[in-house]
Amino acid sequence: MPKSATAPLSNDWDRSGLPAWSYFSDDLLEAEKEALFRCHWQLVCHVGDLGEPGDYIAVDFVGERALVVRGKDGEVRAFHNLCRHRGSRVVADDRGHCRSSIICPFHGWVYNLDGTLRGASQPNSLPDLDPVEWGLKPLETDIWQGFVFVRFKPGPQPAISKVMARFDKELAQYDIPAMLPDGGGFWQEQIRANWKCVRDVDNEGYHVPKAHPGLDDLFGGNYADEPFQGGASRSFAPFREDRSTLWSVRNYKKLLPDRETLDAEHKRAWLYIGLFPNTAFGIYPDSVIFYNEFPDGHGKTIQRGAIYRNPVEDRRLRAARYLSRRIDRITGKEDEQLIEWSWEAAQSSGYDGVILSDLEIGVKSYHDELRRHFPVLDHDEPEYGRLAEVNALLLRAGDSRG
Repeated sequence: MPKSATAPLSNDWDRSGLPAWSYFSDDLLEAEKEALFRCHWQLVCHVGDLGEPGDYIAVDFVGERALVVRGKDGEVRAFHNLCRHRGSRVVADDRGHCRSSIICPFHGWVYNLDGTLRGASQPNSLPDLDPVEWGLKPLETDIWQGFVFVRFKPGPQPAISKVMARFDKELAQYDIPAMLPDGGGFWQEQIRANWKCVRDVDNEGYHVPKAHPGLDDLFGGNYADEPFQGGASRSFAPFREDRSTLWSVRNYKKLLPDRETLDAEHKRAWLYIGLFPNTAFGIYPDSVIFYNEFPDGHGKTIQRGAIYRNPVEDRRLRAARYLSRRIDRITGKEDEQLIEWSWEAAQSSGYDGVILSDLEIGVKSYHDELRRHFPVLDHDEPEYGRLAEVNALLLRAGDSRG
């Protein structure tokens, strides 16, 4: 089982973080939407959200609309939520059930659950339409640990199942593919900050002792981050053994059952896994959570997530899950304030960058991942309208040196 450790660092590494302009540039935001959000895998849901044929989940971000549906054959497929007739949404709700077909609410074109066109309304007014050619446009799909990912455009990121393969042995004991939604649906929050500010706060535990009393009471100094490697990161937090002072933490530790499938290291610990560019998982003895962020302008971020429970859950485990969610919810609000403060700081005339601690290796390694896609981040902000051109030149120059 992999151990947790914050890598020792020398004093000569770049501690300066990203340049301030990168949090405000409209040019960079448009480039990020394309390179990071359309050409990287995005998590939509878990297979447990699609219990029956015809169940669907839909989600929108960066101008794209994804639809994931379970077919009559039990297969999970993903499509653009885009009617082939005039581009209307073929489903209007974020989740729902189609009895046997998907019917566009605009003109009534009908699609089978496998995406093929069943029929257009008033077909005599149209030429013959091939059901595959004129079916819903499919999205590239991958499933890892029961979580369903889509990709809108081809990109450099390998299959999610390959990126995350190094965690599979550790996660097997949780049986995550068999988990079920907790009944609360998907939650969504708006944060007044650039999306990278969310990642900057989320990618380090240096702030836990001061900013998160609940987490500090739960695991204290046991928390350790590992750097991003191959597009993913891991953090591990065994519970502290002394008595906790906060009511929710004390009772969570008291009520949490001794889950037999977990080894001794994981029975009393929280595990976090990060996936570049914008997804994080919390794997707990009582539940599993995910959350991810999408930009809605350079100063507004939409964060979305959900919770999944064990399929067999007694009252004690349910109570423990309630308390872990309570701790997480308070932590999320505390982080939201820190994120917005970070965003405000970068606008100040007194802001001249940051200096990263050795305990913020998660932030440093995440920024390095960003710079692999955007070497322009190591330079002054390009003239407006030229960022994509300058970045492409720098990428080509890097390839030629490599």
